[in-house]
Amino acid sequence: RDNMVTRAEDRVQRGHGFAIVDEVDSILIDEARTPLIISGAGTKSAETYKDFAKAIPRLRDGVDFELDEAKRTVAPTEEGIRRMEQALGIDDIYADPSGQLVNHLQQALKAEFLFKRDVDYVVKDGEVLIVDEFTGRLMVGRRYSEGLHQALEAKERVSVREENQTLATITLQNYFRMYDKLSGMTGTAITEDKEFRDIYNLPVMLIPTNRPMVRDDRNDLVYRTVTAKFNAVADDIAERNKAGQPCLVGTISIENSERLSRLLQKRGIKHNVLNAKFHEMEAHIVAQAGRLGAVTIATNMAGRGTDIILGGNAEFLWEEIVRERGVQPEEATEEQRESALAEAKRICAEEHVRVVEAGGLTVIGTERHESRRIDNQLRGRAGRQGDAGVSQFYLSLEDDLMRLFGGDRMERIGGFMQKADIPDDMPIQAGLVSKAIESAQRQVEAMNFAARKHVLEYDDVMNKQREVIYAERQRVLDGKDIHDRVTEMMGDVVASNVLTFCPERTYAEDWDWDGLAAWYHELTGLPFDAETERTEHDNAHLLAEALTERALAAYAEKEQQLGPENLRDLERQVMLRVIDTRWMDHLQEMDYLKEGIGLRAMGQRDPIVEY
Repeated sequence: RDNMVTRAEDRVQRGHGFAIVDEVDSILIDEARTPLIISGAGTKSAETYKDFAKAIPRLRDGVDFELDEAKRTVAPTEEGIRRMEQALGIDDIYADPSGQLVNHLQQALKAEFLFKRDVDYVVKDGEVLIVDEFTGRLMVGRRYSEGLHQALEAKERVSVREENQTLATITLQNYFRMYDKLSGMTGTAITEDKEFRDIYNLPVMLIPTNRPMVRDDRNDLVYRTVTAKFNAVADDIAERNKAGQPCLVGTISIENSERLSRLLQKRGIKHNVLNAKFHEMEAHIVAQAGRLGAVTIATNMAGRGTDIILGGNAEFLWEEIVRERGVQPEEATEEQRESALAEAKRICAEEHVRVVEAGGLTVIGTERHESRRIDNQLRGRAGRQGDAGVSQFYLSLEDDLMRLFGGDRMERIGGFMQKADIPDDMPIQAGLVSKAIESAQRQVEAMNFAARKHVLEYDDVMNKQREVIYAERQRVLDGKDIHDRVTEMMGDVVASNVLTFCPERTYAEDWDWDGLAAWYHELTGLPFDAETERTEHDNAHLLAEALTERALAAYAEKEQQLGPENLRDLERQVMLRVIDTRWMDHLQEMDYLKEGIGLRAMGQRDPIVEY
């Protein structure tokens, strides 16, 4: 944003000295694939998105398009393109000179077949809102770029907002690499040690825990089907609930949290659901997740940095007590507050003893996440500060991670379970299973690391250009030698245009004198008599010098009329506007270039070098 201001005093950053990043893995790794974009109004093509959204569902997997869920890619086949052209009444989708129709097709395919409602996004109050895959929270105000968000809006039949044009962009990786010194803290960095070293040149140091860790991390239980897995989770919760042991259950999507909630309702177990649809109560629900018999179902959002106190949190509980006494917390007197807080502390202390006797907080994972770090964060909710606690993951062979990345090992395990006639509700617990899961997670982590590195390589190219353009812009903004630059440019512009109309190694009578006269008059407002000039000049370079002198004299006269200060201000504003509009166009060109540059690999050329 500092590189978009038009007055030097509007800048807010004061250099990049030293940054300390909290939850550093979330910011520098999870968020690294997401470029930060400042955008403005762009093109209007809502109807085209709607037309594509209507036609896309008729396409058949494997015939009209090829889907790779593991790599999250989808591509149309020749047959699919033909069907779409017929459905939309287009002769040739690739004949569109802007290339927009091909992009519409690509984004519509992604929206229909890769992005799932209540997993990747939710529809709330007629708006498509992105769900953060790492925290489970809604990313209000953020939109997918390149037309994907519009394709999702068209798919869900809500109002399609016009596309935005990128005004400025940078990745978090390159932003934080601008700092002279960079550091951070998190409880889950050791699995990403290589990435921190490779990309940010940051070694990871392990700091021992404050108190000894006594949490009981149990081996994963693997079931054949998702249904059997969720039934087992519900049974385990019911069992622990009877003993008063609090349970925090982590799910990977809103859909799964609602599915488990229905199973618990059938069993008559009181519970709280915390997902992107009900995130307003987050702090309150998480604070009380350690109370006697509490059951909390949460998507990834409860994963980070929250201390769940065994027995409950008196700071939150007193508000409930005051409400039960018929007073709103904000209206309570000091005396009412003190009395409620004392009562809350007594209840929490009593419950703390009973919860510890029951075994502390149990954390149950209903699926392994793609990243081991996210699993470790969920585990880390239990057994904090030396408390007692248990963690247990329930998995099934139908889970996405197993299905997409499990490979031969998982097939062998599935085959063994079938051969041995193991019933659906009987889990297996074996070293082979744990190894297969870890190998699947490593595979996904390596793939995601490659994707982040890939984004960074392309952004590094942009970064060099960004540094040059922004340094140029800062010079203009600070008004340094701006007048000298303008006069220098004037000479360059006149010289290059004179050579366009009066090419070298040609005779003066063959020059385009009328074209030159029209151009020069439009640029300077000065008279240009082609006949007179023709008799006086037969050397293009001398002609350019003469025309430059006249232009500079006219400019000096303008300066007298307006006053030097006003003209400097005008020069600065015009130059900034030109830099900004050209830079925006350049960003768009580079985006289009990046879309197809991968095809250069087919010609045995390195796409990044070509880019």
